[in-house]
Amino acid sequence: MKNIAIIMGGYSSEYQISLKSGNVVYQNLDQSKYKGYRIHIFKEKWVYVDDNDQEFPIDKNDFSVTVNGQKVTFDCVFNAIHGTPGEDGLMQAYFELLNIKQTSCDYYQAALTFNKRDLLSVLKPYGIKTATSFYLNQGDAIDVDAIIERVGLPCFVKPNKSGSSFGISKVHQKEDFLTAVENAYKEDNEIIIESFLDGTEVSVGVINYKGEVIVLPITEIVSENDFFDYEAKYLGKSQEITPARLTPETEARVREVAKKAYEVLKMSGFSRSEYILVNGEPHMLEMNTIPGLTNESLIPQQAKEAGISLQDLFTNAIELALA
Repeated sequence: MKNIAIIMGGYSSEYQISLKSGNVVYQNLDQSKYKGYRIHIFKEKWVYVDDNDQEFPIDKNDFSVTVNGQKVTFDCVFNAIHGTPGEDGLMQAYFELLNIKQTSCDYYQAALTFNKRDLLSVLKPYGIKTATSFYLNQGDAIDVDAIIERVGLPCFVKPNKSGSSFGISKVHQKEDFLTAVENAYKEDNEIIIESFLDGTEVSVGVINYKGEVIVLPITEIVSENDFFDYEAKYLGKSQEITPARLTPETEARVREVAKKAYEVLKMSGFSRSEYILVNGEPHMLEMNTIPGLTNESLIPQQAKEAGISLQDLFTNAIELALA
């Protein structure tokens, strides 16, 4: 019986979604093979939480926990932290130093994909298309006219390093631009401003399944709101259609681009990337390496469509990490 630490929580606005994801993993672990431990990672405490909600502190020196006088160590960590420190490479580097296996990609890939600006710059030479963009660091002088001339209106103002659509605005008028910038700076000290791409939005899961890189069935996003924001993602204000309504040619192109991005980046574990299709050509918005694993989340929907149960999905991730 292998001990699996399921890390959840984190230090960002996404911590509540992460706790949900972590609990879904815990509930769907194959109990004939694994003993799951729910580990809450917060700035103020790292604790193991048992089924009675009793908390036991984690020893950060070796990532162990002592429960009723017994020291427990872990064979593998299942990473379910969205945002920092689980999705930006910090936990990955920590576990690598401790020589503990974990289910997500390596620390470099995590840090790179968490930074939208750097990710898109690395993929561009490989022919992966993106929106026209402009970058700002907090404190930079802002020439609104020059930025709008470059990206056009409407445009998107986004924190460079955050998820779940926190801090994102769609700007229709020049007058609203600076408010959108302020809103994005609440989440991050770097901002990415992107041209509006008019097309179909799709979300594509790519995983290593039993040693082979596979692209899961594609999800089409139809938001009732102005874009796929937090409400659309988590409060039911969108339709998520899996499989997406694409022509065979477009679907093949999306699959090709998504798989190429995964392989170029030498990814491992789960990834979910978002694209806007303009005239059948995918333009990448971002890639998530710790995508949501709640029952409403896209990767579980896509896996189900592919005939992969949550238990199989999680077992596969753990077995690949252990191997």
